[in-house]
Amino acid sequence: MTYPEIKLRRGKSDSVKRFHPWIFSGAIQSLPDNLKEGDLVSVTDENGDFLAVGFYQIGSIAVRILSFQNEEINTVFWKRKLEAALDVRRKLQLAENAQNTTYRLVHGEGDTLPGLIIDIYNDTAVMQAHAVGMHYAREIIADVLIDIYGGELKNVYYKSEGTLPYKAALNPQDGFIRGGTDVNVAIEYGLKFHIDWTKGQKTGFFIDQRENRLLLEKMAKDRKVLNMFCYTGGFSVYALRGGAQLVHSVDSSAKAIDLTRENVELNFPETDKHEAFAEDAFRYLEKMAGEYDLIILDPPAFAKHKDALRNAIKGYTRLNETAIRKIKKGGIIFTFSCSQAVNKDQFRLAVFTAAARTGRNVRILHQLHQPADHPINIYHPEGEYLKGLVIQVE
Repeated sequence: MTYPEIKLRRGKSDSVKRFHPWIFSGAIQSLPDNLKEGDLVSVTDENGDFLAVGFYQIGSIAVRILSFQNEEINTVFWKRKLEAALDVRRKLQLAENAQNTTYRLVHGEGDTLPGLIIDIYNDTAVMQAHAVGMHYAREIIADVLIDIYGGELKNVYYKSEGTLPYKAALNPQDGFIRGGTDVNVAIEYGLKFHIDWTKGQKTGFFIDQRENRLLLEKMAKDRKVLNMFCYTGGFSVYALRGGAQLVHSVDSSAKAIDLTRENVELNFPETDKHEAFAEDAFRYLEKMAGEYDLIILDPPAFAKHKDALRNAIKGYTRLNETAIRKIKKGGIIFTFSCSQAVNKDQFRLAVFTAAARTGRNVRILHQLHQPADHPINIYHPEGEYLKGLVIQVE
C-alpha cells in the first residue's frame, strides 16, 4: 500500500527500528506537500527504505505508528488489532466475567494502537481519541467493535472533546455513535459502580486502580480509613467491604462526592460507617488530627509534561509528608502518582524525602502499578504511568 511518504533525517531511524511507536518532528527530513493532520503516511529512512505506517499529526510527536509492516490500514487491520486486544482480556478473565463487567479493551501504545483508548462497561464501549487520525477512524472502529463482540456490545460512546488537540479545530462532540443507553452501572469484583461517561474524568471510572483497590480491601479490616481525592469512591467501597471501622471520602468536587455517596449506597445501603466531604485535600490533611490508620493518596496528575516536573515532585513530597506526619502509629498509606512525566525513581524519592522530614520509621510493603489490561509496550517505557507504594509508618 502506498501512502504519502515522510522521510527521516540521517541517523534518525534507529528508534523506529527498535519499534518505538512515536516519531518526533525533529527527526523528519521532508514532508509531502498538502499533507493534512490525521493523514495516513509511510515513513522511510534517508535512503527511502520503508520503516512504518502511521498517522501524521502536527506537534512534537509527528507520527504515531500503527504498523511496522507495509500494509493497508483498513477494516481487516482494525479487526485484527481489536480481536487481539479482546483475546488478551479474555485470557486475563476480565472479559465475559459476570463478576467483572468493566475493563480496558485498548490501552494505546500498550495494544499497539497509539492515540486510542477503549473502556468497556457492560454492553457499552467508551472510546477516547488522543490523536486526530484516531478521530477520523472512529466510525470504522465502532463498527468493528460491534462486530467482534457478536451482539454482546450494543453501544459505543465517543468521548474525545477534552483529549484531542484543540488546534486541530475538529470540534468533536461527545455522544453515542452507535446505540444509546441510560444504564450506567458496571460491576468490578462483584461491587457495583455508577459510571459517569458523559461528565466524568477519563472515560468515567478509574479502571487502572482495580487490583490496588482489591489489595486495599484485604488490609482495611477494623481500620479507620481516609480516602483522599476519592473521585467516585472506588477505594471507599472496597474498604467498606473489607470491614473498615469507618471510611471518610474527600474530594474538592461536589459532583464527585455525590457520586461517591451514590456508589456507597448502591453497595451498602444501610451503612453508617461512611461520610463524604467536598473539601480541598491539602486543607483537610493539614487540619485533621491523627484519627486515621489507613490513608489513600490518589491525586490527579501533578505533572502533565516535563516542564511541570519540579513542582510536581514538590507536590507529592508535601502531600506524603503531611499524611506520614499525621497517621496513627502502625498506620498504612497507599500513595500514588499517575503523572507520566514522573518516573518510578522520582516518585519514590519524593516519598523518601517526605518520610525523612517527619523522622518516622517507614517501610515499603508493596510496590504498585497499573493492571494487566493497561499493558506497557516494552518498546515504549513512557506507557508506565501509574506508580504506587504501600507504606507502613511506625
